[in-house]
Parts: sequence; structure tokens; C-alpha cells
Amino acid sequence: MIHHILRFAVPLAAALFTASIAVAQEATLRFAHFMPANAWQHVELFEAWATSVEEASDGRLAVEVYPAQTLGKAPQGYDNARNGIAEIAWTVQGYTANRFPLSQLVELPGLFETAEVGSCAFQQLYDSGALDAEYADTHVLFVHTHGAGHLHTGARAVTSLDDLKGLRIRRPTAVIGTLLEELGAEPVGMPAPAIYESAQRGVIDGFLLPWEAVAGFRADEVSDHHTEVGLYALAFVTAMNKDAYARLPDDLKAVIDAHSGRDWALAAGRGYDRGDVGGRAATLANGSLQSIEDRAAWEAAAERARERYLSDLEGRGLPARQTYAALQDYVAGCRTALGRR
Repeated sequence: MIHHILRFAVPLAAALFTASIAVAQEATLRFAHFMPANAWQHVELFEAWATSVEEASDGRLAVEVYPAQTLGKAPQGYDNARNGIAEIAWTVQGYTANRFPLSQLVELPGLFETAEVGSCAFQQLYDSGALDAEYADTHVLFVHTHGAGHLHTGARAVTSLDDLKGLRIRRPTAVIGTLLEELGAEPVGMPAPAIYESAQRGVIDGFLLPWEAVAGFRADEVSDHHTEVGLYALAFVTAMNKDAYARLPDDLKAVIDAHSGRDWALAAGRGYDRGDVGGRAATLANGSLQSIEDRAAWEAAAERARERYLSDLEGRGLPARQTYAALQDYVAGCRTALGRR
């Protein structure tokens, strides 16, 4: 009799165990990004997001985070999410030129001073629907910016526009390339992970990065002079494959939705602001800080670049000035709400 019971009990227990695994883990989401595994973004933002999602889903969602371009190169990040190479990807919109023209309005100089404010305003602009057409082929989780990007050079210290003339400077996006041209430099396009080798080999004379990223990409080892000029801020997006999102049951979609939007945009912005404080101190421990001469000339060049970009988008039939004005309003509102400048 006992033998007879065991004949059925053992397979039944195995089946129940297998079923419990299936319930416990209904989907695995691969999250790809290009930052090093020791970067704060990997630990404090992406791994934290993954852990929170797993806990909120009671283990039914597993998130595997792939750093350092291990699941696709940085310039292909958005397409990797769109095509399902990764279920989720964090990337820079400007790595695919002309694809996110209205989103890249946040990159124009002089809009905001902190990543927290920039991220707040950018997320509000996205939430307003003004950018829907640019992201129709993915499911956006959140957007954000980093803080002010500065100029870092090797042999030549830059304090004036004359010092900058003719220097080959890495530009993060085409929008910032336009600004560099107005300043008299020669922009060279490349993703951030390529800066170290390019500077070391003399392909570029300098680069633009926020303070937090200089040490993160070991770029402090290939730059001696640092000009704190606040030329731009970069736009970022965390995008999810549309089919991967659609396949989830409603309650798991709700988990993803709860891990999207303003709270995570602000978490990213605040992380960048903290990183800028530490990155500035670490970088200047072995480098020299340059003071800008004739700031009005730099600001005039920035204004020309801003006008050039807005006019170009308007010429393509895009509501650039209307969207830029809305963005300025969001920045002002975020400053007030967050108690920032």
C-alpha cells in the first residue's frame, strides 16, 4: 500500500515543484548597459532597479544586468532593446544621430545646473506626450540627464576660445558637435568607452564629460587640464522591448510600471549629482583646473549653437521652439519643486 502511494506521490511532488518554479519565475529580463561593472550606475541604479523589480514581483521576474557592452555595443543600445537582443537597454539617445531630435533639446547649454533638475524636466517632457513619436518602437521606462559636461584636455590648457581652436575634441552627440564647431574646435564622434584609447593614441586632444564620468572611464589618466565650463548635458533613456513588455501578465506589467517614470528619473539624476562631487575631487587631485576667460564669448557661441539647432529642427517641420519653451517651463517648475537653483 505504501509502495502504491509513493508511486503517485513522488511524481506529483516533482510536478508541483516544477510548477512552483514556473510560477516563481515567469520571465527573465536582460538589462544591458555600457558602463563598467564597478561604476556607480551599475551598482546603485541598474542592480538596485533589478533587485527592486524582483522583490516587487515576488521572484516572478528575474533581471540579469549586463555591464560594459557585454550584450551589445553602446551605439546600438536602443536598437538592441528594440530588436530584443536585450529586453531592456540603457543608452544615450545621441548615439543614433537624428533619431531623437526633440529629446536632444535637453542637451543644449544653459538649461539647468544639476542632473536632478534636468532629469525631472526631461521626464516631464516625455510624460507630456511631446516625444511619443521618437520612442514608438520601444516601451520607455524612464529618461534622465547627467549633470553639466566640462572640457578635459591633455597637453594644452584651455582658458579661452583661442586655446580651443583646432583641437580635436570628442563630442558625445551631433548636437554637441555643433556647439564645438561654434567654439572653433574640431568635433570627433565616439561613445564614452572609446575615450581612453583615443586620447592615449593621440586621435583626440581632449573630450567632453561630466566630472563623475572622468574617473569612471579612467579618462583622468589621459587628461591633465580641466576647464569647468558646463557646455552641455546628455540625454539618456532606459527602454524595454515592446513585445517583452506586452507578453507580461497585467500584474507584472504593473510592477514594471511602478519602476518607471519620475522616481527612477530622479534617482538617476541624483546619482549623477553625487558622482559629480566625488569625481571632481578625484580628478583634480592629479590635474589642474582652468578658469574661463571672456565667458561672454563662450556664451555667445553657445547661443549661436542653440539657435542653429532650433532652426534646423524647425526647418524639418518639427515643433522645436514650442517644445524647447515647454522644456524651459518644466525646468523652472522642477527647480521650485525640488528646491534647487
